[in-house]
Amino acid sequence: MSTAPAAPARDTAARRVLSVNVAQAAAMEIQGRRILSGIGKQPVSTLAQPGGVAERIAVRLLGLAGDEQADLSVHGGLSKAVYAYPHAHYAFWQTVRAQAGLQGWHDAMPHGMLGENLTLTGLLEADAHIGDVLRFPDCVLAISEPRRPCYKLEARLGFQHAIKMMAQSGYCGYYLSVRSPGTIAAGDAFEVEPGPREVSIRELFAAKMRKDA
Repeated sequence: MSTAPAAPARDTAARRVLSVNVAQAAAMEIQGRRILSGIGKQPVSTLAQPGGVAERIAVRLLGLAGDEQADLSVHGGLSKAVYAYPHAHYAFWQTVRAQAGLQGWHDAMPHGMLGENLTLTGLLEADAHIGDVLRFPDCVLAISEPRRPCYKLEARLGFQHAIKMMAQSGYCGYYLSVRSPGTIAAGDAFEVEPGPREVSIRELFAAKMRKDA
């Protein structure tokens, strides 16, 4: 299985939401134990919905309507209400899963596979900074911190070393707090209002991974 490459320098796609994904906490069997987790996100607002109109999902201070977290010590809360993941990284994970025999080489992973609420284009970790504000048509979110991968990610993706690969690549995604509640839908464009720009998600994630090593 190949190691993770360096993250792409830029995502030149337009900044928009490809998919909104939620899940209720459900039992997973991991290494012989039954664990409650909300990582199994499923798309509830996509660009392929009937009529071509994506369903709008309520955005609340503690997260999206219909979404649930099992372990509130590491997920959820005001600062980690919503988890966003760049779609630009999906090609890498699809290749790794194909190498492991978990999917076909030309099969696309469903959105939400990384446990994210928002599958986005146009904003990678190197360009996302703590305190940056994302302005959507009907809600406002703010970047708060990088995701720290845990063993549930490996169970979700179906292979070992996913944690190591995320740590090496920097393909971590980012948590968002809710500044202004409202609604969000696939197809929504967003603008980035710069915050203090003291540290990027990629830089902070790398520092956290070095500390945990």
